[in-house]
This record gives sequence, C-alpha cells and structure tokens, in this order.
Amino acid sequence: MVLYGAEHLTERAQAYDLLERAARLHWGWDRLPEVAREERGKPYFPEAPQYHFNLSHSGPFALCALSDRPVGVDIQVVRPAWSPKLVDRSCTPEERSWLAALGDRPEDFAALWACKESLGKESGYGVPHPPSRLSVPLPGDGGPLRPGEAYLLEGRRLRVYAGRGWRGAVCAWEEPPEEIRWLTLF
Repeated sequence: MVLYGAEHLTERAQAYDLLERAARLHWGWDRLPEVAREERGKPYFPEAPQYHFNLSHSGPFALCALSDRPVGVDIQVVRPAWSPKLVDRSCTPEERSWLAALGDRPEDFAALWACKESLGKESGYGVPHPPSRLSVPLPGDGGPLRPGEAYLLEGRRLRVYAGRGWRGAVCAWEEPPEEIRWLTLF
C-alpha cells in the first residue's frame, strides 16, 4: 500500500490528476483505466478490479491511497470552529466526552472526522446517518489521535496523519504507510 498527497489544488477534479500520477508511479500504468462507482459511490476500476484506490479532497489538499485490498482515505482542512450541532450529530457520547476532555480543539475533531470518513470509505458503505453510529477507536490514555500511530479496529488498521492546517486518515487491511509521498502536480 502507498499513500500519495498533493497540495495547492484549486478544484476538486485535480484529485484525479493525483490518482493518475500515483497509478503511473506505483503501478507503472501509462493511462488511467475507466473509473466507475459502486452502488454506494465508492470508486473502482471495472477493467482492473484487483487494484484498489481511494481519494479525498479538502480545500487545497488531496490524498490518494493505492492498495491490493480495499482502502479508505480522508483529508480534512482544520476549520477554526465546528458547529456544536455537527459535533453532536457526528460523535458518539464517548467521542464527545473525549473531545471535551481535550478542550474541543478543532484539530482533534478534524482527525476524528477523517477517521470516520476513511472507515466508511474502506467498507464502501460510507459514513452512516447519523455519523454518530460509527465509532472510532480512541487512544486508551485519553490523549489525542496521534499522527503516525496505527489503531486496530476489527482486523483493519487506521492511521492518522497531520500537517499544517489539515488532518488525514487511512483505513486498510494492511499496515498503512507511516509517511505520505507528496507530489507536485502543477
């Protein structure tokens, strides 16, 4: 499995430029095969179903995971404030308590949300409605989700990533990479 990232994007469609470049570098493809969507929206290659990928885009950032097994990825721009209604609708009671104990920091909610998205995207079912029905494994010491650390959830691995102004996560059936390979697209 490999994880590529890009920044300075100006439009969502550029995430597919990242996918095309990543597939060329990792799999040696000259061209990107047709991309289709499963019933719930997860993208895949009908011509090459043995190759798995997932994309995420937020603000000027994109992440692309490539694997030989199902994978989910998400990146979130850290916003200065999140709506209390969004937090209540999105988090389990345990997650809300955990966020409150950490001081309701925006970066912790962004990391939590990226984890939820990556879990939902890996499974192909997406984030349930309401999102509070999907719980994320929280650190046993009550601290924040630590970038670079991998968390185990029902055989899957969940790894958190962080950078200036963003948080990301990958969910996979194999150990996610410790580092993101950042590419310059433009």
